[in-house]
Amino acid sequence: MWYVYIIQSKKDDDFYVGLTNDLRRRLKQHNESKVPATKFRTPFELAYYEAHHNKYDAARREQFLKSGWGKNWIKRTLLKYLESKKLGG
Repeated sequence: MWYVYIIQSKKDDDFYVGLTNDLRRRLKQHNESKVPATKFRTPFELAYYEAHHNKYDAARREQFLKSGWGKNWIKRTLLKYLESKKLGG
């Protein structure tokens, strides 16, 4: 399985979208500052993930989530959900 994931920095609340075939290992790498793109924004928590049967489909979804439309989806849908969760909703 391949995973497209979105993690949220507890330091600045920003999101990072990534792709992996081992979600637990990758989240650990992010939190241990072993990923150059995120090493100054630790710690992270997993905000969302999707499982895909192959790398090609996962990479296409990752590409979408990093696009303008995808970032809009994250703000509109995921951020709204996470904020309601923090408020106990």
